[in-house]
Amino acid sequence: MATLSVPSHVPSPSEDCEQLKKAFDGWGTNEKLIISILAHRNAAQRKAIRQTYTENFGADLLKTLDKELTSDFESLLHLWTLDPAERDATLANRAVKKWTASNQVLLEIACTRSSHDLFLARQAYHCLFKKSIEEDVAQHTTGDFGKLLVLLVTSFRYEGPEVNTTLAKQEAKILRKHITDNACNHDEVLRILATRSKTQLNATLNHYNNEFGNAINKDLKSDPKDEFLKALRSTIKCLTTPEKYFEKVLRLAINKTGTDEGALTRVIATRAEVDMKHIAAEYQRRSSIPLDKAIINDTHGDYEDLLLALIGHENDA
Repeated sequence: MATLSVPSHVPSPSEDCEQLKKAFDGWGTNEKLIISILAHRNAAQRKAIRQTYTENFGADLLKTLDKELTSDFESLLHLWTLDPAERDATLANRAVKKWTASNQVLLEIACTRSSHDLFLARQAYHCLFKKSIEEDVAQHTTGDFGKLLVLLVTSFRYEGPEVNTTLAKQEAKILRKHITDNACNHDEVLRILATRSKTQLNATLNHYNNEFGNAINKDLKSDPKDEFLKALRSTIKCLTTPEKYFEKVLRLAINKTGTDEGALTRVIATRAEVDMKHIAAEYQRRSSIPLDKAIINDTHGDYEDLLLALIGHENDA
């Protein structure tokens, strides 16, 4: 599912660090050399490079990148080089600090990561920011949003394939009842969305569709301006069809006047090793243009080159 291109023979971390040091030294930074290394190493390899760089040169690679590079290129490379759990913790912390009802990064992290990955992100958050993610979420959010988010970020879902069909039918009826009663903030609705395995939830939503003739997200559009309903729709999409959720984030980031580099950077950095192939296929299906062509049309320079490398499309032009 990932599109990240890692060579069959990867140099040792010490060799990579020597090359990175060479890229930083001398007259001007060699961005292409940096991309050729870091954009073609998986998370474990990047972690080894960071550790070795500190051991060999007594410097933090991330701080060196921040000092040597600028703008969106630096932001993307920094985010990419972070350990995935640190990256999620950092993104979550930024999202909490500038919380708005339409800021869905916290939902995204809570619902598209595996239970184990979310657990690691919570550990990293605790280590980096000396408090728990749920503490920060509870402090910075209120009402139904706060209740939903705290439940989602503290969730530890079962990851197995088993489905309880009877339960799926029962919970489809529960969801339908509360949605019909305009009580989408009911504890039962939040409990089902926040605790059920993704496989179980998919079964429940399939029963909902078959039994009541509508996909649940259509029924949750009764008031398009309602921000809580929007959050519920995003929660469901992230849990059940993450590639469609991320495709829409990319489409909105690239296709509007003025690129949303923050969203583009976040999605590429977090999904390149996960499901970027599916996201890119969905993007082409929806936009009738390959994702790499859309990136080329909308970005430039080293930032463009790094984006293309991370989605598996080197720019040879």
